[in-house]
Amino acid sequence: MARVVHAIEQVAALPAWRAEALRAAPSIAAHSQGTRGVFFGYDFHAHGLHLGLIEINTNAGGALVNTLLARAQHACCPSIERLQPDADRAAAFEEQVVAMFRTEWRLARGEQPLRTTAIVDHEPEAQYLYPEFLLFQRLFEQHGIRALIADPSHLSMDGGALRCGGEVVDLVYNRLTDFYLEAPSSAALAQAWLQDAAVLTPHPQAHALFADKRRLVTLSDPAALERLGVPHEIREVLRGAIPRTWEVTPANADEMWSCRRDLFFKPFAGFGSRAAYRGDKLTRRVWQEIAAGGYIAQRLVPPGTRPTAAGPQAPMKFDLRQYAYQGQVQWTAARMYQGQTTNFRTPGGGFAPVYTVAPGTEGSCCAGPARDGHASFVFLLDDTGEVHPLPHPLYVALARGEATSPALAGQRFRAADWYLRMDGDQPGPLVNEWYGWVQFDADGRFDPTAGTVGPGGPAPENIDASAFPTAEERARMAQAISAKAQ
Repeated sequence: MARVVHAIEQVAALPAWRAEALRAAPSIAAHSQGTRGVFFGYDFHAHGLHLGLIEINTNAGGALVNTLLARAQHACCPSIERLQPDADRAAAFEEQVVAMFRTEWRLARGEQPLRTTAIVDHEPEAQYLYPEFLLFQRLFEQHGIRALIADPSHLSMDGGALRCGGEVVDLVYNRLTDFYLEAPSSAALAQAWLQDAAVLTPHPQAHALFADKRRLVTLSDPAALERLGVPHEIREVLRGAIPRTWEVTPANADEMWSCRRDLFFKPFAGFGSRAAYRGDKLTRRVWQEIAAGGYIAQRLVPPGTRPTAAGPQAPMKFDLRQYAYQGQVQWTAARMYQGQTTNFRTPGGGFAPVYTVAPGTEGSCCAGPARDGHASFVFLLDDTGEVHPLPHPLYVALARGEATSPALAGQRFRAADWYLRMDGDQPGPLVNEWYGWVQFDADGRFDPTAGTVGPGGPAPENIDASAFPTAEERARMAQAISAKAQ
């Protein structure tokens, strides 16, 4: 996902891309203050081994809510503690947030002091994420920046300055979904943007270059990217990562209708899943509105699912949001929901933490939590003799029914659990070993009736001799453990 985000930023910097995007946007998007735009949100669906970027937002909300969530999480064991975002990382991210706004200010104003910000949205106190506005206000003021929360109609231009309640506003954190400042209530903000009376972030040009849904049409078309001069290596990163997308026009409307069951329809300037429809749910009445124009059709990428405390009969769908600035991912969050589109109405749904396993991180290959100088390493052995390291936290989550693995759906493996003495990060002698059979059902859920592996740890009486590895498989497991240590 990080490579895709970085690649899209490189594409959007190309003169040909900018020219094409700005031709399709209102004239206000042609203006620039030299800023990049804060809180881009890249939303992905992850289904099995397939990943698809379904949307780009230029005023993605929820970042500070997720720092609160990170502080609220309590790890169940040291292994999970190493994977989940914690309070220290949340504090570091908040420092990044303030630095990001200061960078935007410097890009537009140089070394002038930033004194006052305004967090602007329509009827802010009625917004679902109004509590986040309060978090931003507190964060800014903790760093010596006066912060106001205001409706755009409360802003005015006076003496060449943007004002709110008589106070001069230096920078506006723009949370409006009036992306091109076309509403009458946005008139003062539009004037301030065009006259550089205040720094606005994110801004109309950012929306035109990234978040207009028609940009997904181009990003998913290799021929169009080549025509715009996108280098081959960037096209390769994007190939397959963005579902094929088309603009719905009178010329292709009949074709889009005929294959609608495999498509998802969204308005060009939509947000928050408003007026977005799964093709298999469309009525003829709604289709007439879509066919009239203003919509894109995107190849359907199913969202991932997670079991919940309610049991396997009530799984939650989820998407993954990458918060990014200048092409660099700052934070990853999940949004869990039920229904046709992402929402926060599902009981038990909403933002959820993402446990990240990075290459080179302890526990990322196959080792379990080290206790008293020992660690557990888990492998799946298939019929061909291949050895597959299984991250220990995932192994535990699978066995407890807290996770699924679509990549393993319908398969049966021999499982090996090696318990080693450790010398720091270096593996030592094998202390104990255990073998059994495991199976995954059609949905990738662990089937405890097919084997004796469980989260409680190996018991000698449960060892199944039919699951023993060959000498070659033992050598491969030892090699995997040695390679991880290096």
